[in-house]
Amino acid sequence: MPFDPDDYLSRHFKTSGADLSRKLDELVSLVTPPASPSLELYREMLVTVMRMAQADRSRWDAKIMLQTMREMEHAFSRLEPLKRRRKVTVFGSARTPVEHPLYALAKSLGSMLASYDLMVITGAGGGIMAAAHEGAGTDNSLGLNITLPFEQHANATVDGTDHLLSFHFFFVRKLFFIKEADALVLFPGGFGTLDEALEVLTLVQTGKSPLVPIVLLDEPGGTYWKDALHFMRHQLEGNRYILPTDMRLMRLVDSAEAAAQEINRFYGNFHSSRWLQDRFVMRMNHLLSEAAMEQLNEDFADLCLKGRFEQQACCETEQDEPELQTLPRLAFAFNGRDHGRLRELTDYLNDPDNWARSDGP
Repeated sequence: MPFDPDDYLSRHFKTSGADLSRKLDELVSLVTPPASPSLELYREMLVTVMRMAQADRSRWDAKIMLQTMREMEHAFSRLEPLKRRRKVTVFGSARTPVEHPLYALAKSLGSMLASYDLMVITGAGGGIMAAAHEGAGTDNSLGLNITLPFEQHANATVDGTDHLLSFHFFFVRKLFFIKEADALVLFPGGFGTLDEALEVLTLVQTGKSPLVPIVLLDEPGGTYWKDALHFMRHQLEGNRYILPTDMRLMRLVDSAEAAAQEINRFYGNFHSSRWLQDRFVMRMNHLLSEAAMEQLNEDFADLCLKGRFEQQACCETEQDEPELQTLPRLAFAFNGRDHGRLRELTDYLNDPDNWARSDGP
């Protein structure tokens, strides 16, 4: 995402005769590597804090900002060594008893995801969270705990390990549940699980979060997600509160194997995506054949505001991710609205029948 400085925040200002703008430049240059592409961003962060200090906000507001920044910086630092490992966030009830079939299913899922070299992220609590971590093992588990005066304690798999992070604010914790997730699996649960499910769907539907597989997992014969999907189709889709294709953002399965395969299949060819100004770029592991490109331009033309889908190499504006420069790209002028259809496009990209026989030029 390109950075556009806020003129209100970045303007030169003086207080008590001191040129703070110049002093900020000096401070940033002292602590930031000269070649850092984020130097301007760090400066704007400092300017934001200085504006708050200049206005002398309430102590409560200042404490919220301080705690938020501290938690985020700490999490960024702790997660940096794991940033190239794909991770799956698993949501579900903390009250699911050990003897319940869903507990066994979550444990099996954790084990299955670990076998695909996927890390399992949960809220670090009991029930579904404990089961998923138990199946995955400590090395493949990541717990994002919330500090509460009651109830929430880290499960035995991550408690006391380097794979446990604790948060004071729910909203910061939620950010990392989504930010770090290359896929999401939702088990049956209470208000918290439903809150996470609807927030995830909203973020992906609106393009505020990258497209990732969203898997609804229930025990064989279970009706929890079937009833929820019926409500969505009848009330949300039926009343045109959502697009019909929005329902394709999620997939319902009833086994750990099916959930893990759904996630693995999503990354069969599709790698990741990003916006480059007005062009949407999908990175791939394999080029598409000429015949597949022709069919794609016919079947998915509705996703383009203008022009056609084109395959291209890495361009100059993507130099910030050198490890991905060798991957071919599918670029187009995405309408930015129909992410359910975009999810269908990933299925097309992941079909081996559509890949070129040779990825060479």
